[in-house]
Amino acid sequence: MTVDRSAAFLFMIAGYVAGAIVALIAPSDRIARGATAIGAASGSVAGLVTALAVLATGDRFELVRPDMIAVAGGVAIQLDSLGALFLALVCSVGLFAAVYGFTYTADYDGRRSLRFFGLMFNAFLLGMSLVPCAANVFTFLFAWELMAVASYFLVMTEHESSDARAAGLWYAAMTHFGFVLLLPMFLIMAPAAGATAFVDLRAGASALPPAARSTVFALALAAFGSKAGVVPLHVWLPRAHPAAPSHVSALMSGVMIKLGVYGLLRVTSDFLGTGPAWWGGLVLAVGSLSALGGVLYALTENDLKRLLAYSSVENVGVIFLGIGAALVLQSYGLPALAMVGFGAALLHTVNHACFKTLLFLAAGNVLRGARTRNMEQMGGLIKGMPVTAMAFLIGSAAAAALPPLNGFASEWMVFQALLSGAQIAKPEVAIGSPLAVGVLALTSGLAAATFVKAFGISFLAMPRSDAAAAAREPHWSAWTALGAFAAATVVLGLFAPSAIAAMYRIVESVTATPRNVTGGGGIWLLSAHGVAAGAVPPPVVTKLSPRKGSPSGGTSVKITGSAFTGASGFDVRVADTWGCGRIRQTARMEYTSSAFAEPLRRIFSELYRPTEDFSVSVHPEARLIIRSITYTTRIVPWIEKALYEPVTRGARAIAASVRRLQAGSVHLYLLYIAAALMAALASAWWFE
Repeated sequence: MTVDRSAAFLFMIAGYVAGAIVALIAPSDRIARGATAIGAASGSVAGLVTALAVLATGDRFELVRPDMIAVAGGVAIQLDSLGALFLALVCSVGLFAAVYGFTYTADYDGRRSLRFFGLMFNAFLLGMSLVPCAANVFTFLFAWELMAVASYFLVMTEHESSDARAAGLWYAAMTHFGFVLLLPMFLIMAPAAGATAFVDLRAGASALPPAARSTVFALALAAFGSKAGVVPLHVWLPRAHPAAPSHVSALMSGVMIKLGVYGLLRVTSDFLGTGPAWWGGLVLAVGSLSALGGVLYALTENDLKRLLAYSSVENVGVIFLGIGAALVLQSYGLPALAMVGFGAALLHTVNHACFKTLLFLAAGNVLRGARTRNMEQMGGLIKGMPVTAMAFLIGSAAAAALPPLNGFASEWMVFQALLSGAQIAKPEVAIGSPLAVGVLALTSGLAAATFVKAFGISFLAMPRSDAAAAAREPHWSAWTALGAFAAATVVLGLFAPSAIAAMYRIVESVTATPRNVTGGGGIWLLSAHGVAAGAVPPPVVTKLSPRKGSPSGGTSVKITGSAFTGASGFDVRVADTWGCGRIRQTARMEYTSSAFAEPLRRIFSELYRPTEDFSVSVHPEARLIIRSITYTTRIVPWIEKALYEPVTRGARAIAASVRRLQAGSVHLYLLYIAAALMAALASAWWFE
């Protein structure tokens, strides 16, 4: 069956545009919600068909209209395998976010303008869908800015909240910081004033001197890193994700930040090609800082959605570790091993999109049921929300990189890429590679603790509030989205060899790197220079036994398809949990989110640097009788203190100074205009 990719692509745009327009002019909130969902879903399906057609054939899809906005170089669309992968991610998550959002936004009926929300939601999806399809500078920047502006208004949906307004301000500042850096990046690569097509940039980048190439790389890392949310450019992410509606948070965390990964891969792998080793070393450093910093702050969070946002910072760091390892290996003439890093980064991009979307949508169900994001007020949700609890458990296990789920497979491949640095006999690599491996190992352990806390405190034990006790499952449409991503999380883990092979094909199409992949017995290996990086289908490991004939006393892994074999003949007795001698259990006896994280918070106290307050209230007539003990701790990330507080203080000081110019005098304002006009005339005369 042949797919008309041009028709499918145009139908994608038409679906998003129609959904936006009809939602804006809808006569009622329900019709606006329906138009939003139908337009977004139809556009996403058409975009998914376009992307899958390109991925299946490997043939590029092009659509160029030089007559449209000709002054800016026209509109140019070209979709290759790399872009098609990211378009497929956007449309897959967008489809189920649209279905989920129809009932989720019912809570906004009569309270907020769902018409404007529908306009921005479809515009957001249109912008994200066009970014990986863009083939010239104008089209890319237009799509990038459309994505940024639309997502800003979605973050500001609950604009009456001071937290939402602050989140919107931070997000607008950081996303436009990245946009400003993109302009000189593209200008440096352009070989001539009118040569703005990506094919021209590719040719121009190859002719650049080393200093200019390094400048382009640094600008790309900062610009796309700010969108991806890497440390220290991540400050918008833990603010914006909790403020947005949950299905918008799923889109932002699941796919929008991945477009920063797409941009970095497009510039480094496609435009610039092989660069010096310090490029990869810098990406490794950024990835290590992001992975470790993200999981450390996720561990201490009590806000469920903010915890998931910090977890996204961590996972973007893992992706950057794979890219950094690939760039280092490529610079030392090991392209086949570099493919392992690129493939691992792409696989973790796909895997994170699946399990993080699942977690954010499940968190949306929790928010609707328990009416809070604070885990200290949850507990016992598994009783009233068993489907959501199971979905969140699957997503948590994947985020903690536990087999046989997809998070384990891609993180294992990142480990393989980092360990491949042993092939390079350079002291800086000999030091940096083990450090990166250690950071990833520590990050994986802390991620497991983080999601044990997130699931256990939220869903297990007894409810800590009346709302948590009364929480129930939402509409079946929410179950559909959860079920789809839970299934994808499991399938991508069980069929990891096929998934990593598909990633290798995509990398090969962009970098033209040869590969040597062999398969047999369910194991796929990529061999180069005497080492092998493989993805093994991870059924449950149940036994380690000595390997026969092994002179080194190694071990072999016995694989079985079942983690538990049921045994009959045992009686089951149901009893209350031991209550330390008390007759009746209460919610006050449970672990809280803060108490669970306290030991690790103390271990990493030098990094957290918390502010603490301890107060004891006693009886006024008997000071030995204690009424209450209050312990308060607050953690403000030190990066924000060191980097952003001085900048914000300076900006406020400048704004206060400039405000004095607003004297309220019309005559003074006319003087300003006259002075500006004279300055413009003088500059024109000077440059003649």
